Amino acid sequence: MRNRIGSILIIIGFLTSPVFGETKIGISGAVEWDKMEINATVSLDMASAGIKLPGGRTQGEALITSEYIRLIRPVIINIQVDSSSVIGDLVGRGEWSLIEAENLALQARTVPPVVSADFGSLTAFYSLGLAGVIAAHIRHERTLDIPKTLTPVPAPAYTGIIIIASDALPVHGMQNSSLLKPCLFPKIWDTEMNLIFEKNMLNPKASVMVRYFPADGIFAGGPSGLSPEVAAVVGNRPLRIFARGIFGSAPTDPVISRDDALLIISTDENRNLLREGKIAVILDNSVLKSQIK
Repeated sequence: MRNRIGSILIIIGFLTSPVFGETKIGISGAVEWDKMEINATVSLDMASAGIKLPGGRTQGEALITSEYIRLIRPVIINIQVDSSSVIGDLVGRGEWSLIEAENLALQARTVPPVVSADFGSLTAFYSLGLAGVIAAHIRHERTLDIPKTLTPVPAPAYTGIIIIASDALPVHGMQNSSLLKPCLFPKIWDTEMNLIFEKNMLNPKASVMVRYFPADGIFAGGPSGLSPEVAAVVGNRPLRIFARGIFGSAPTDPVISRDDALLIISTDENRNLLREGKIAVILDNSVLKSQIK
């Protein structure tokens, strides 16, 4: 318990530590689940830092670089891992560390800082793929078996799975409904509350468990009606499923009908679609981007 409290205090201290002096530097952007990226902009008010151009540009760039880690770390800490935890919860339980979060932050792609038109601010751009965060949390070497059924049903060999959850859905065990929200490792349940898919059933070599897309990704032109991005994940002959509900402390886990679940678990080929992460989840546009505050 003492170690957990200590970890929590470290997080709180980190999240609330002030920027030195009166320097004005801030971060904006979004966690973009449809791109599986964190895209952030770090801006420095140069007058507040006592920096003048052109000689002070190098100093300004160094200041942005040093403050980027402090500013991006709370964003990483608040990423939803699954229905019950954000990354900060894992740190508090000792399952992950702030050093690991820093190391991931340093893997971001960057664009050299640019000066604003009025020469008052210096801005740098960072893009951090969530695939690296996912890989850091996949630690199993052997995959758990995906459930089978004693009474398989005839099922075509699909090329992928699309779960459509773009409307508000009933929350299992509650009296309300909610939009499904993205996370790194959603579970999939059927309407009899059998667990169909979870993180430890994923092939450790797969880059992501599911991919998230807006509704227009399944109403594109062409014979399949799929956008190129969706088709790249699920192929041209996917099984299309309408989610029937949501499960979890946070509304991240889709519930599908038992009949649809049987189409997946009745054949080795279709079970393998889960194992290889060939799953597209269609969400409302409002939940696909989480603004950095």
